[in-house]
Amino acid sequence: MQLQKELQEQGAVPAAAQSRFSVLFGKMDVRAYTMVGALILIWVLFGILNPTFLTSRNLSNLFTQMSVTSILAIGMVLVIVAGHIDLSVGSIVGLTGGMAAILSNWLELPAIVVILGTLAAGAVLGLLQGWLVAYKMIPAFIVTLGGMMVFRGVLMGVTESMTIPVSDPVLALLGNAYFARGFGIILGIVAVGFLVWSTFNKRRSRKKYDFAIAPLSIDIFKVTGLSLLVAVFVAVMNNYKGIPFPIIFVIVLAAIFYFISTKTTFGRHIYAIGGNIEAARLSGINIKRKTMLIFVLSGLLGSIAAIVLTSRLASATITAGNMAEMDAIAACVIGGTSLMGGAGTVIGAIIGALVMTSLDNGMSLMGLESFWQYVVKGSILVIAVWLDISNRSKGVK
Repeated sequence: MQLQKELQEQGAVPAAAQSRFSVLFGKMDVRAYTMVGALILIWVLFGILNPTFLTSRNLSNLFTQMSVTSILAIGMVLVIVAGHIDLSVGSIVGLTGGMAAILSNWLELPAIVVILGTLAAGAVLGLLQGWLVAYKMIPAFIVTLGGMMVFRGVLMGVTESMTIPVSDPVLALLGNAYFARGFGIILGIVAVGFLVWSTFNKRRSRKKYDFAIAPLSIDIFKVTGLSLLVAVFVAVMNNYKGIPFPIIFVIVLAAIFYFISTKTTFGRHIYAIGGNIEAARLSGINIKRKTMLIFVLSGLLGSIAAIVLTSRLASATITAGNMAEMDAIAACVIGGTSLMGGAGTVIGAIIGALVMTSLDNGMSLMGLESFWQYVVKGSILVIAVWLDISNRSKGVK
């Protein structure tokens, strides 16, 4: 960090204390914590301007609304970290959502067949684009820009530009149902237990290998703060109808992809490719296969988002997923993902998605015209990229 470098240059941080300084602050995602602070300010501001914003009902709706952007952003993180971009995910949402409606309404297939067929379609679309990027060396920007137009055109063709209703009760549950309040309490207890276990397990592991560890009070403070957030979230959701189904999808997918990106060889290879592709190639990483796989995952997540969105709307339309790719990219960048590749986190993308959705929701409640939403979100995206480039030029990671 810049602060640490300045203190070292001034001799203010003795060598013996530098490792402890790094333990306390070196791994801290400053951008993520900054965005959490910004999110709180946004909520306080909208809460003052319109008291409805902070009601349990509105916050429940807000978390449900952010689910599609969050799911897309989770996949987009890996794509951007690897040094690519995916402009087609919004059209994949629309096309696979349309396919789900056709399978359910026109062909009257069981819900499980509809879900599996939709997921397979998303993965195949991602595979096709990934193959073109990885093995035919066509820039991802061009491939996915073309995919964005082609998939939208196919959607208009197969649906004949009509809105197709979805009435299957099982599919309807996926985007509109709520878990019982007791489930929310159990989920909260499990989450807090996991936080405590993971924190102290990490301390034992670092101590076993003689690595420097943060003071116990620091870890207790972090666990307490996160546990409080979990408790507040569960309480607010239970105060309305319970935790929405779509949020559980986001939590499960975020946990899976957080593990993949931080704890697996595949995840480390993705960061290596984005950080220095030549070094990754010389290290023996199969760049083509890894690149193709991240687009498969992006397409798969796009189809999951499509199921959630189609279920929520109880229909498939030709405008479904329109501009969703921009919201996903913005969520990633606002959450700390670098468009230059090599840096970014799933948790940061979720925070970014929550920021974007909060702005949409808050401005809608205030009755602002829709053009202001585009102006504000676009300005924030440009500022976030500018800050990223500025920090990188200063050597701040």
